[in-house]
Amino acid sequence: MRFPPSFLDEIRNRVPVSAVVGRRVQLKKQGKEMAGLSPFTKEKTPSFFVNDDKRFYHCFSSGKHGDIFTFLMEVEGLSFPEAVERLAGEAGLPLPKADPHMEARERQRAGIYDVMEMAAKLFREWLGGDEGAHARAYLARRGLNERTQEQFGIGYAPGARYALKERLAADGVTGEQMVEAGLIIAGEDIPVSYDRFRDRVMFPITDQRNRVIAFGGRALSADVAAKYMNSPETPLFNKSETLFNLAAARKAAHQAGRIHVVEGYMDVIAMSEGGFANTVAPLGTALTEQQLALLWRMADEPVLCFDGDGAGLRAAHRAADLALPSLQPGKSLRFALLPEGQDPDDLLRDQGREALARVLESARSLVDIVWSQAVDAQPLETPEQRAAFEAHLRDKVRSIREETVRRHYGEEIGARVRELFARDQGQQPAQGRRPRRDRSRGEAAFSATRGASDSLKRSALVTGARDLPHRESVILLALVNHPALIDLFAEDVAEMALSHADLEALRGAIVDAAAEIDMSDRSDMAGDADTDARRAAIRDTLQRRGLDGVLARIESRGLTRMDWFAGTDSAESDAEAGLRHILALHRKINTLHKSLEAAEAACRDNLNDANWARLQSILAELEKAEGTEALLDGFGALSGRPVRTF
Repeated sequence: MRFPPSFLDEIRNRVPVSAVVGRRVQLKKQGKEMAGLSPFTKEKTPSFFVNDDKRFYHCFSSGKHGDIFTFLMEVEGLSFPEAVERLAGEAGLPLPKADPHMEARERQRAGIYDVMEMAAKLFREWLGGDEGAHARAYLARRGLNERTQEQFGIGYAPGARYALKERLAADGVTGEQMVEAGLIIAGEDIPVSYDRFRDRVMFPITDQRNRVIAFGGRALSADVAAKYMNSPETPLFNKSETLFNLAAARKAAHQAGRIHVVEGYMDVIAMSEGGFANTVAPLGTALTEQQLALLWRMADEPVLCFDGDGAGLRAAHRAADLALPSLQPGKSLRFALLPEGQDPDDLLRDQGREALARVLESARSLVDIVWSQAVDAQPLETPEQRAAFEAHLRDKVRSIREETVRRHYGEEIGARVRELFARDQGQQPAQGRRPRRDRSRGEAAFSATRGASDSLKRSALVTGARDLPHRESVILLALVNHPALIDLFAEDVAEMALSHADLEALRGAIVDAAAEIDMSDRSDMAGDADTDARRAAIRDTLQRRGLDGVLARIESRGLTRMDWFAGTDSAESDAEAGLRHILALHRKINTLHKSLEAAEAACRDNLNDANWARLQSILAELEKAEGTEALLDGFGALSGRPVRTF
């Protein structure tokens, strides 16, 4: 029995992968994923990972990968229909009844897939023939070599009016099938149907399973009205639900923990050639809700790349407005604004991969884009203008449907508004002032303290001057330089709160790399040799996943006298002591921040003496904790450092 894709997707939505796998494998939370020993091979170190958000499992030791259906087929020997029947029962879904019309539609779709593949093959053939000479010249001018052309399946549609139609008909394809596939144009007012794409470089558009479902064509003649043309919507293709390069980018995005979004086909190809295979593009339209949902399945914070000019900023603002209502905890967007007048292809050619990597790594948060859009939209000189500014931002915050995210956006935007108006009026937020019991004065004092606490949380100690947070970076650097500590602190590292998407990706890659290292291959190594080999293996994994730039940013800062233990020269025991201390400090500070939020909420509800004293106490404790140095009595002797005595 064939099952409609929508039915299978509904089962996947209702039954988490961890629920199915967890009956066979003992899983333990590890960052955003869960890890356990492989059910397919014998191993001592977990290399089997489950990701409920992305709805798959992956086994590094055996290379097996799949969803809940393939897992049951692999471990229990069930057929696909048997696996579907069992999981449908768990999901509380009745099996669909046989539907002759649905089966006919499925057969029709299968036939269109075949027609699209035939067309793609013909386009590739024409590109290599005499007809494609000027198309090859265009691709050469754009710097696309034969390997890239083959990788993306690029072809050429001849200028003749009936070239594709006649070749497909000769292979037994009917005119009705060609119309269904969107390859020819027909109608009651058109006496003879003709090819939709003529004299164009052809880019196949594929689905998540890498099947050709549509084409994009770039005109080679300057006098053609539409420089780029996509296939019309068909039973296979809905452009608002599709992304160019989706199949290839999904795998790369899983490895890198990040997905990039650019504007067009050539930008995607340039990014891929430049080493950023985890790149997709919408199909000639602004980003849609369906495409956003696809992106969030691949990464928590997709990076949208726009030109830094006015048009690029307007596109960024439209994307921000689209995303706000759908935000969920941990799910957002980041925005990389390119130098004005340059697209990714230009930047790669002019300045190289590192320049583009720097732009991507400095991507701005969604809240920054929302804020800058509001600040740039109008003057703030009069009370009425400032009131309109605040009302506009309140409307933006209210559009967020998820309550927790909406609350945090409200707090962040409120703090920025207070800081902006205080700065414009030449005022400094008051600190440590005990409020009067008068309600209006008390609220003003509390608002000032709120501004002070927000400033503290955004200080360089916490956020690394809005770059990678320093303390979190040091912890991960210590793991890279001292791989033996990964196993020792596995639980602490997995549960550690991280406040930057790059560090989330780095943690996952470090843990994955450690799991992949087969210690038996180096059983003859000892001490420093083994440590060096493990360091090299981890760094190699980071480079393959495109995260070496993140590590380089961390290392470029250098180490201070408080975090020297994270370097390669420190003894293992010193590194362990330093890491234990900084992890404990990190947990304490995060706990204090949570307490601070609760105390601020209490003051908002009831600004009495007790709540005010509690708030001041937490602020003092937080400031003290953030000044704590990782220098302990006897610490550093084995690393050849002077030891303090008392």
